[in-house]
Amino acid sequence: MKTGKKYVESKKLIIESSYDIADAIPLLKKASYSKFDGTIEIAIKTFANPKYNDQNIRSTVVLPNGTGTSQKVAVFATDSDAEAAKKAGADIVWYDDIIANIKAGEINFDVLITSPMLMKELAPVAKVLWPKGLMPSPKAGTVTADIATAVSEVKKGRLEFKLDKTGNIHSKLGKISFDDAKIIENYNAFIKAVNENKPSWVKGKLIKKIVISPTMGPGIQINQ
Repeated sequence: MKTGKKYVESKKLIIESSYDIADAIPLLKKASYSKFDGTIEIAIKTFANPKYNDQNIRSTVVLPNGTGTSQKVAVFATDSDAEAAKKAGADIVWYDDIIANIKAGEINFDVLITSPMLMKELAPVAKVLWPKGLMPSPKAGTVTADIATAVSEVKKGRLEFKLDKTGNIHSKLGKISFDDAKIIENYNAFIKAVNENKPSWVKGKLIKKIVISPTMGPGIQINQ
């Protein structure tokens, strides 16, 4: 695949095969060539085999310093849960018209949260929500009895992460404009969460390789 001149020049800054995270962050900022405040992304190659259900990974983590990107949160709830969701900062609180709105293509949210009691009522729009990654799930923390906490955590920077078909995990750690210390805190929290969700059938270490990269710029491998 062809790479542009800016990418080639940025790649020259990376002279080691891998770096400690404290050294990698300032280097990543230098290697980023976007004119906007780019996102810092993380890719983790694991020893888990996604072909086996008992080696799949799916969970959430609350980054201590957020992601730098606000998420629009919708809640499907009634009565006290609806009121709690509004107080916690939910952008949209639905009940009666949610099915009709989703079928009409009114999906103007990034996360949908609901309670276990109401989950079955979303069945008519499951085929619409699943492909978009918006169907609530207990593993993602979006099907819960504690609606208010779920809304609050998503607003603070909670992320869902999961193993893809190639055995990798992809996510984001924040923005280029974040202080180095804040990015490192987010990084450490993310790695800890991944390791804590290591499947019991994976023997030895879970993480094989870690690479961080800016939205526009080369990746940097991190020492473990």
